[in-house]
Amino acid sequence: MMQSELASLDAKDPNYAVTVVERLLAAARRLGASDVHLRPMAENMEVRLRLDGVLQLVARLPRPAAANVVARLKVLADLLTYRTDVPQEGRIRGIQEGGEMRVSTFPTVFGENAVVRVFAGSQQFQRLEDLGFAEEVLAPLDRLLDETSGAILATGPAGSGKTTTIYACLRELSRRVGGVRSLVSLEDPVEIIVPGVAQSQVNPAVQLDLATGLRFLMRQDPEVIMIGEIRDRATAEAAFGASLTGHLLLSTFHAGSAAEAVSRLSDMGIEPYLLQSGLLAIVCQRLARKLCHCARVSEDPADRLGLPVERVWLPVGCEACSGTGYRGRFVIVEMMTPERSSVGRAILSRSDAATIEQLAIDAGMVSRWERACTAVSEGRTSPAEVRRVLGFSTPAKGLGIRD
Repeated sequence: MMQSELASLDAKDPNYAVTVVERLLAAARRLGASDVHLRPMAENMEVRLRLDGVLQLVARLPRPAAANVVARLKVLADLLTYRTDVPQEGRIRGIQEGGEMRVSTFPTVFGENAVVRVFAGSQQFQRLEDLGFAEEVLAPLDRLLDETSGAILATGPAGSGKTTTIYACLRELSRRVGGVRSLVSLEDPVEIIVPGVAQSQVNPAVQLDLATGLRFLMRQDPEVIMIGEIRDRATAEAAFGASLTGHLLLSTFHAGSAAEAVSRLSDMGIEPYLLQSGLLAIVCQRLARKLCHCARVSEDPADRLGLPVERVWLPVGCEACSGTGYRGRFVIVEMMTPERSSVGRAILSRSDAATIEQLAIDAGMVSRWERACTAVSEGRTSPAEVRRVLGFSTPAKGLGIRD
């Protein structure tokens, strides 16, 4: 559909690039895409949308017009159109309803590659209960937001919904406290405006990075601090220092599991006592695609892809799901709360991620693997989707799969 719509345009029209960009960004919003990829090739430019976490080819643009399309994006994002030999990054503000967009360009052998990140609209996932978390995760997380100190981390790979979770927590706090507590944030970039929160953005041009900004924020008499992402040791040390001095800290961190987040922070040089004392909870999440109603049942063991389930549903594809076999996504989540338990003692003794994870499971944590296998057994998703999201490591009893 997108291909035929763009093919009907005259590439020689002076407004061709303007029209193409306008329609692409509008389509990305309409279809719920998280990213738009414009990839120059030898013969043309491929346009792909990331829908439900998967890149899908939607159109090909004529090669002579490719540079102009990227240039139009750069104009909208206030980037230097004459510099095509260096990476650039900027933001598109005010041309689309529901949020801003981030544009990133990178030189390749066939021209500039451009990626547009489409931020989620501020009307989506307003409350914690909108996230789709299991009740045994949602209830304790909701209670922890009333704490006056400690750190709550949302972890997972890129595109797993970490930032959405932290924004939901921040919005819930703002609603709950009604202005009687000081809520601040330092982000890179600010994706969604949250009423009642003093939101700031890093600015490398004036040496305002996350670690530096956090140190200055501490002088603003904050009670709740949201850091967009912990990326380095300096930011981590400042963040956990704040969590131990009477501040509730919310942040995101890239890690494959809750236990791996602890190990990675330890490897960054964060002292075990800071982790054990400062961490309230680590939420690790993934987004998996939901099977469409056209899915078919299979009892062939080969279709289980090594997952410990008896029966599975497989994607088929129909008009409703555009032939993909999937419609929409749901969250797979695990939450680890160190507290003063065997998990906390393992953190203090610098145990590895596998040991910490097993102790957390023994203490009652439902692992990401167990939730994923439950979703497969219930027909919500397929083994192939679980493997795409969680990888091909073999789930075992040590990873929380209960026989």
